[in-house]
Amino acid sequence: MSIFRMFRNSGPRLAPELDDSNLGRVRKQLESPSMPGLIDIQVDQIERVLQDAGTDWDRRAHRFSVLAESAAGSGIARSWLRRRPHSADAMVFQAWVELVRGRLTGGMEDARSAADDCRRAAELAPDDPTPWVVLLGILRLLRCEQQDVFKVWQEVMARDTWHREAHFQMLGYLSPEECGTRSQVLELVDSVRSRIPPATSAVPAVGLELAAAIDHHHRTVARGGVDALLARRQWANPRAESALERALANWTKPGHLRHAAALADLNMLAYALVQANRLPEAAEALRMVGSTVTPWPWRLDGDPVQRFAYWQAQVLR
Repeated sequence: MSIFRMFRNSGPRLAPELDDSNLGRVRKQLESPSMPGLIDIQVDQIERVLQDAGTDWDRRAHRFSVLAESAAGSGIARSWLRRRPHSADAMVFQAWVELVRGRLTGGMEDARSAADDCRRAAELAPDDPTPWVVLLGILRLLRCEQQDVFKVWQEVMARDTWHREAHFQMLGYLSPEECGTRSQVLELVDSVRSRIPPATSAVPAVGLELAAAIDHHHRTVARGGVDALLARRQWANPRAESALERALANWTKPGHLRHAAALADLNMLAYALVQANRLPEAAEALRMVGSTVTPWPWRLDGDPVQRFAYWQAQVLR
């Protein structure tokens, strides 16, 4: 390896797979230039890496999400479904790819078909929350009525109480920008926090409270004027401060966060500590993150890699 490549690899970088090396290899394969016979190889790799996650629903959702993002610009999902028309995973993947495309364009070409794929997959794999998670995302994108969304939410919760992706979908859906209110966001956060097992915070949805605080911070900044100037004071109010204290007390313990998106949660913690001007503590979180940058929440202030690198340089001198 050349010294230039070593230097390039040592700096902050976006890595959607986070620390899932098996997922990273498949993602890179999906983003390779097209060539004859490659799609069959890619389909086999997607199928295998999803099956390897077994019944770790959190890991499966993480892998589905990353691969769907990578496959959104190609016909791989449709090819897999043609090849395996009775595969629940193929149906879910096709629906998730359509959801990714819908988020990019602001609407889905055939939301009913994607929703039908989710429901058929749920019938084929009744214990798997993933089809319901994708359906939740579809209903959120369509801004459906809360009663319909909560029915799907309950289906997910019946299968996986701490499903991270589902919790973050509900956080977005209940936000004032979408179909809810600030009070509904707080009700969701309080409900989750009250149910987290007292002996541990190492559950996939543990970052929901901090994510809600970051969303509120940026909502305040976006209003401009005096609100924007005083936004940092938010982190000194009891609710936000206690969220940071709980995260610092638990997340920074070596090996405490073990779920698939642990590095994403640590990125959130580092960002929140920077915004709260708690730079010595932010340094510890940034050390744990290493060089893996997540687009959110850093992109809220500009280019995510540049913002991450700036604060890394400031606090790790």
